[in-house]
Amino acid sequence: MTLQPITTRAPDFVPDQITDEEAGAMFRAVLNLFGKWGVTDEEAAILLDLPVRTYRRWKAGQPGRLDRDMKARLSNLLGIHKALRIIFFEPGRSYAWIKARNEAFGGRSALNIMLEGELTDLMRVRRYLDAERGAW
Repeated sequence: MTLQPITTRAPDFVPDQITDEEAGAMFRAVLNLFGKWGVTDEEAAILLDLPVRTYRRWKAGQPGRLDRDMKARLSNLLGIHKALRIIFFEPGRSYAWIKARNEAFGGRSALNIMLEGELTDLMRVRRYLDAERGAW
């Protein structure tokens, strides 16, 4: 039996880019989320890969340019929130889960993982939650 080449093509679906207006709304939502999670300004700055001073300025209502990396960070943080709200019926439990020790993360909390500071750390937590809630 001889292997035959398979013809492939790019998928037809290409997601729309996040607009600056949408990113601004996402940023405001993430600020509220950080309050629910009990995240400090220093931790928030790490999660968003910003200097603390810049984060505080943005938080005070003077946001700067939201680049592609920032949009991806915001998207992942909101994806984490969404997955937690699906998994936990009570909002308080979903907010508390972020700081709770978790065996899936070697006894560390999801926040500890995300505070490693890389976009891939946020993605790791999101992928874990998506798998837990049964996403495809």
